[in-house]
Amino acid sequence: MKRLIARNTSTGQIIAHYVGVAATRADRAVGLLSRDGLKPGEALWIVPSRGVHTWGMRFPIDIVALDGSGVVIDCVSSLKPWRIRLPRRGTAGVLELEAGRLRASGTTLGHRILFEATEDAAARGSAPSQETAR
Repeated sequence: MKRLIARNTSTGQIIAHYVGVAATRADRAVGLLSRDGLKPGEALWIVPSRGVHTWGMRFPIDIVALDGSGVVIDCVSSLKPWRIRLPRRGTAGVLELEAGRLRASGTTLGHRILFEATEDAAARGSAPSQETAR
């Protein structure tokens, strides 16, 4: 599984220091359902994905829908369990963050998010040196 950093290039802030990638059908199906929460700085990049749900989850999350260039085209703060965010046209993937992270990082519509491989992931050869949201 790839491990990445998510950086808001519009503000320069790192919005997540430890990003897991759910790129297979099985990983996308489970998502965060098996978790009790996200640790500070932790996130899940679900790709491809156009919308998400929090059915069966035990904690709220912030979500960011990105287009193929990594531009934020939809975001929701503190989406509570047992909710759904319908797909948005042009969404390539959805980043799920700990609740409150959008506000803390100042991330809003139109900002661009860049995913960068962490050094430990690059050393293992499990992620490219730099990757944009696709």
